[in-house]
Amino acid sequence: MKIIRQIGIIFLVCWLSEVIESFLPFTFPASVIGMALLLACLLTGVLKIRHIQEKADFLLENMAFFFIPAGVSIINYFDVLKSSAVQLIIICVVSTVVTFAVTAWSVKLTVRCMALAGRGGTGSGPKAADARKQGDSATGGKEEERKEKEGNGIE
Repeated sequence: MKIIRQIGIIFLVCWLSEVIESFLPFTFPASVIGMALLLACLLTGVLKIRHIQEKADFLLENMAFFFIPAGVSIINYFDVLKSSAVQLIIICVVSTVVTFAVTAWSVKLTVRCMALAGRGGTGSGPKAADARKQGDSATGGKEEERKEKEGNGIE
């Protein structure tokens, strides 16, 4: 019964996103609306993670399987793809580079925010402060050695 309820919740969110999309005066992907709707439900507490966790994990673990029909159907349009292969390759390369850059920036921002909140593993926070008060840093004294070398111009 739990599995049916979880699938039902996921399908309900998908259906609601389709309904919302049909009322919009402009085109917008229902899948994006569904993700935003699911996020809003999770953030507001209308849904709890435990309500969808098991089936969401299953779908994520088997995501590649769901792309097979789309990949196979591309063969039907190979002549169209062949005529614009250069443009597609450029788009793929540029979008990959942009994705890498945005991911790196996001990770850097997350690490910085976690360090400011005192939860990062960057030598900040209450434990690191206690260790520095005792004369020993969280990095085993190597941080002070590095700072001394930088101060003396030794690398």
